[in-house]
Amino acid sequence: MTFDTVDKKLLEYLQNDSKQTNKELSNKLGLSVTAVYERIKKLEKGGFIDGYIALVNKEKVNRNFVVFCHVKLVQHSQEFVVRFEKEVKKLNEVLECYHLSGDYDYLLKVIVADMQEFRAFMVEKLTNINHIGSTHSMFVINEVKHTTVINF
Repeated sequence: MTFDTVDKKLLEYLQNDSKQTNKELSNKLGLSVTAVYERIKKLEKGGFIDGYIALVNKEKVNRNFVVFCHVKLVQHSQEFVVRFEKEVKKLNEVLECYHLSGDYDYLLKVIVADMQEFRAFMVEKLTNINHIGSTHSMFVINEVKHTTVINF
């Protein structure tokens, strides 16, 4: 599949507002509505577009307390890694989880209402996962930049 500058521009427009109509996109790209539709289908089929989502305002849903939490496992065996990853995927408060190199094994992005809810999350959920050796949490003071757009 070819991936050209028009496809890149189309992805840019869709990342910024995926609710744009094919007619609006066709006007911006100088293509027919059918050509835009076919390019979008090609990008979806080719795996360039994973899906479409609505970005929710954290404050409006009372989930604006963001915490980055480092997790260190007691041991790096395959069994411990697989079990931890399986368990952390079940935690609704965890938006993102990354397996890292360095001093800690994982970085979690946790979103809750407030400090009290974060404490409950730590005590009742996260630290109940077996094989966690230690955690280190950092609380977000101010979100300076947050984007989902990948530039080309």
